[in-house]
Amino acid sequence: MKREAHSITDSTLNALRSSLAGTMSEKRYAHTCAVERMAQRLGALYCPECIPELRAAALLHDITKEESLQNQLQLCEQFGIMVSAQDVLAPKTFHAKTAAARIRSDYPAFATSTVVDAVRWHTTGRADMTLPEQLIYLADYIDDTRKFEDCVTLRHMFWDADPAAMDEQARLTHLRRVLLCSFDMTIRSLIEDGAPISEDTFHARNYLLLQLA
Repeated sequence: MKREAHSITDSTLNALRSSLAGTMSEKRYAHTCAVERMAQRLGALYCPECIPELRAAALLHDITKEESLQNQLQLCEQFGIMVSAQDVLAPKTFHAKTAAARIRSDYPAFATSTVVDAVRWHTTGRADMTLPEQLIYLADYIDDTRKFEDCVTLRHMFWDADPAAMDEQARLTHLRRVLLCSFDMTIRSLIEDGAPISEDTFHARNYLLLQLA
């Protein structure tokens, strides 16, 4: 039976963090912990009531990231996830789907809809993302271990504007503008690499454009 969000506590999160240490590489674990810290910072600005779930989603977002393509395909078959030819050409998107599925099966104590959906959409985004989905997407993009130029640029864009000093509406608008920029960066990078672009990413970008119009 799925537990309620209020059962996610500092104690259960600490236990989860410790349990993950031996399941991923040192670099991936450092990134995971950094995303948790960033998710907590963002949550304090936008939805303090969701911080435990944001931290859980951050800790779980990459639990299948280091699986091979063959293992990803096996997980998709195991969990009944549909796989398209485009998916196979963009293997980095698999882990969001398989991680979300594994949370339900392997980490039921954290399998709230908020956590599962935030993990599911943290890579491609989608139209009409919930606030927790947006925050996990951004936390993954701008955590302090990220050294890629786009990630550093976006991190400065978000924090240098001092969102804590903004009123609620201005802060939400700022988040949407930063997210829009992140999708532009992602699409541009994929085009340069000759890689396929998820339709969900286009839908996410266009939805944000309409919100900001």
